Amino acid sequence: MRQSNRQARNKASDNQPLQPLLTIADVCRLFQISRPTIYTLIDQGLPVMKFGKAVRFSPTSLQRWLARREEIA
Repeated sequence: MRQSNRQARNKASDNQPLQPLLTIADVCRLFQISRPTIYTLIDQGLPVMKFGKAVRFSPTSLQRWLARREEIA
């Protein structure tokens, strides 16, 4: 059962083009906030992906995170 769910998710994601990951500078520009504020938000749960020392953001994950914050406010 687990494997069929995973396969279904993989098929769904195969149909969508891969979005480029965003850097901290990209997210600062998008959100119009400072770099220290981004790090504060990361500590508070802003979703990130780390590749060694590099920190990247998925546009889809950011959209979901913003939507959840909007519902709370």
